[in-house]
Amino acid sequence: MADRVTVIGWDGSPLTAAARAALGAATLVAGAAHHLALPEVPPGAERIRLGSVALAARRIAGHRGTAVVLADGDPGFFGVVRTLRAPEFGLEVEVVPAVSAVATAFARAGMPWDDAEVVVAHRRTLRRAVNVCRAHAKVAVLTSPGAGPAELGLLLEGVHRTFVVCEELGTERERVSVLSSDKAVDHAWRDPNVVIVIGGPAGTAGEGDWIAGRDPAAGPRGWALPAEAYGDRLGEGETELLRAAQLARLGPRVGDLVWDIGCGSGAFAVDAARAGAAVLAVDHALEACARTDAAARRHGVQLQIVRGTAPHVLENLPEPDVVRVGGGGAAVVSAVADRRPQGIVTHAATRDDAERVGRDLTEHGYRVECALLQSVALNTKAWTETERSVAFLLSGVLPDRRP
Repeated sequence: MADRVTVIGWDGSPLTAAARAALGAATLVAGAAHHLALPEVPPGAERIRLGSVALAARRIAGHRGTAVVLADGDPGFFGVVRTLRAPEFGLEVEVVPAVSAVATAFARAGMPWDDAEVVVAHRRTLRRAVNVCRAHAKVAVLTSPGAGPAELGLLLEGVHRTFVVCEELGTERERVSVLSSDKAVDHAWRDPNVVIVIGGPAGTAGEGDWIAGRDPAAGPRGWALPAEAYGDRLGEGETELLRAAQLARLGPRVGDLVWDIGCGSGAFAVDAARAGAAVLAVDHALEACARTDAAARRHGVQLQIVRGTAPHVLENLPEPDVVRVGGGGAAVVSAVADRRPQGIVTHAATRDDAERVGRDLTEHGYRVECALLQSVALNTKAWTETERSVAFLLSGVLPDRRP
């Protein structure tokens, strides 16, 4: 095992005295090509071109001597430190940090970033990174080959965003470009790069700021807002308690894409967006789309609204994680199940309708649950009944679908 392992962050600025001392004593140095070309790297040290960090860690673990790993930006922020410290390698590391690529990118843009979401886009996480960009007003994306600005722009089709693309930060080839997301598809971008994605209403800074990223305490408490928050014009399937039960079944979260089919007043779509998910709200009625848009603006969330009739309009929509079917019946539920989201929730007015939908979901491989929900609203001054609602709540979960 290596006698000593030092991880040095590099942001293009001159190395610190501690970094130079560690490099001077190194018998093994791992890093990218531009790191290994630094004049401070000892000529006699073994050099490892850093591709797979796990492979490099295995080599370092078997090395007898002093090892140094060079990495861009802050190596403890979505960097190599996590892999090197994994129990399978048994490495204890010392870290010499540098300014992270995200901090540098926002500095180049002249923007604060304590209110930004930060995500990493690999081929396997690209879709979830895009969903965060759909749902939030300010996102920094640490990209990778095959999951860069062009791919982000392609998957954001239909959603307008501004990209600030920062290429090869800290090098002589550094370049910062500002363009719309649809234009990013037509460019060839140099790695490594960071993309700042801007769009939609942004929160304002104030004395109450206390947490980086999205403030989980923003807005009123509760999973489902009361009817008066939506103008008291909710449809039959949009009651507060039914929406709360549907949200509990689906559990929308950051990185998810939620379809709300038959969005009506936009109540469920807004509730799901308040949980941090990206939401596609679908309805055939122009008035419903307008009301949903107004509700989203009123509550400061971002939705993509698609006008069209299900199930045909669903064919070209991006892959959902969870879906609420507010209208369209068994035919729409069946079309949704064909797309294999992890969770589906809907409601039915009669037991026959509930059985029909439940059988179809079971045939599609979903584990189905059904509950009869009855709510009675009372006037607490006179304790008299003011409203009664009855519905069958159906939910289906796909056991083999991972989040």
